[in-house]
Amino acid sequence: MSVRTIDVVNAGEALMTVLADRGIDYIFGNAGTDFPPLIEALSKARLGEAKAPIPVTVPHENLAVAMAHGVYLATGRPQAVMLHVNVGTANALCALFNAARDNIPILLAAGRTPWMEDGAMGARSVFIHWAQEMFDQAGMLREIVKWDYELRDPAQVEPAVDRALTLAMSEPRGPVYLTLPREVLAKGGGAFTYHSPARRHPSAPPAADPIALARAAEWLATAKRPLIITASFGRERDDVAALTTLAERCALPVVGYRPRYMFLATDHPMHLGFEPGPYLADADVIVVLECDVPWIPKLHRVNPAAKVIHLGVDPLFQRYPMRGFPADLVISGAPGAILRGLAQALGNGGNVAERRDWIALRHAERMATREAARRRAASDGRLSAAAVAVALDSVLRPDDIVVSETNLPVGLMNLIRPGVYFGTSPAGGLGWGLGCALGLKLGAPERRITAVVGDGSYMFGNPTPAHFVARAMGLPTLTIILNNRMWAAVRRATLGLYPDGAAARVNRAPLTYLEPSPDYERIVEASGGYGEKVAQADELRAALLRGLDAIERGQPAVLNVLTEYSDDEARTDSRR
Repeated sequence: MSVRTIDVVNAGEALMTVLADRGIDYIFGNAGTDFPPLIEALSKARLGEAKAPIPVTVPHENLAVAMAHGVYLATGRPQAVMLHVNVGTANALCALFNAARDNIPILLAAGRTPWMEDGAMGARSVFIHWAQEMFDQAGMLREIVKWDYELRDPAQVEPAVDRALTLAMSEPRGPVYLTLPREVLAKGGGAFTYHSPARRHPSAPPAADPIALARAAEWLATAKRPLIITASFGRERDDVAALTTLAERCALPVVGYRPRYMFLATDHPMHLGFEPGPYLADADVIVVLECDVPWIPKLHRVNPAAKVIHLGVDPLFQRYPMRGFPADLVISGAPGAILRGLAQALGNGGNVAERRDWIALRHAERMATREAARRRAASDGRLSAAAVAVALDSVLRPDDIVVSETNLPVGLMNLIRPGVYFGTSPAGGLGWGLGCALGLKLGAPERRITAVVGDGSYMFGNPTPAHFVARAMGLPTLTIILNNRMWAAVRRATLGLYPDGAAARVNRAPLTYLEPSPDYERIVEASGGYGEKVAQADELRAALLRGLDAIERGQPAVLNVLTEYSDDEARTDSRR
């Protein structure tokens, strides 16, 4: 145990010192009048007279949280975000909800309107200090964070930071919220003593119950048509090997339903694609692995006699108000450890030979269908999402990273290595992709990062602040906009409910179109980036190469791809 004592200018410097000591690399900030004690502390660090995380100026709170999200995905280390009182917190809620539903640990801090009207260091000094005070600032986000607290005295800095980070990093992980009154940040100058390294640490994840593992192994050993369905497995890249080994040895097919990570190489013999529907009616044992929605009850027919096993750090998704999927056996713990324990309990895998033959047929059918779809997408002359996926796949390197915040058909791509694909959170808060891509680039500067977004999600992503940060921080990423000039998800949902209704017959359904479409490619040019509009399919691959060349030269790049939309595809998609 080591105790350190330093001289600080205020509690803000003490806070920055402890954050840096605890491994926080960056503090993403959108400053307000509550920031002066922190800016003084960060300035002292810039002069080499103190320690602090690297400050990153982000001119929109939603983008700041998404960047912290991306850095965590790249490094496995939580980051800090500092915002301005209630209005900054409100602007961050969409991105914070994404992080919460995706179990991403982030320390979100915000100023709090000064308590005192006069008579104290840090007391109110501008007119907005009266209007911005709330009775319960944290109330607007309390449902979506694991913990919230208001710093009340400089002596609390170390225990409060440790409490925040240990809870954020304990499973199930997630964001936490700390409010910082200006009077407290301005106090506390002089000697500050803290422990380094920390004396407080996150809890280890629970170990899987061996009796439950044995029961799961017994069911899987005798199963004729087992099926693993996942969505959020693969965030921990080392875990992918555990699933690969289990699936190979025991002939257990895997489907990724709306996946957020690369869980199994897309060409792996046990990979049966991204749609569970064709297999659910015959499945006799279904393993729901880190998956909040394994199927849609209204759309999918599931074998009523199937035994259903849920595995994960929070397999019942306790923060979801309603989730009623069958759960005959529920095992909580770190996913990789569960899978390794299950592999040990399964031994030789049971009924492997028969399963392997059946899976080989299904996999061959899938690969044949996939190759036909790839050829069709590359040759039919349409600028479709499939055409973008195939063209992008042809120019990517094996370790390039793809971020998708749109309906990108990743099944047409060759994603082989863990950690090369990141999909949007199940919360669906638009505007995540641009910031996540920047955060990934910040956390893994040696990698090429491509974000594929819709035109709606591009606008939600605050492109002007995003391209500003890219230029200011030297974070060149390629953004591909699948621009269909509409809210396609709204159109799909409407046709799903009313396939032959007025919305299907009208030329332009209300509240679904985003026209006239801006020249999105010109926005990045204002920040010194490369922009290009792609209107023809035969221009696509060359444009992608130009975009990738631009980011390798250090320029952020945007390709505005004018994709086509088909109501026939929407009707099909809404029923999957």
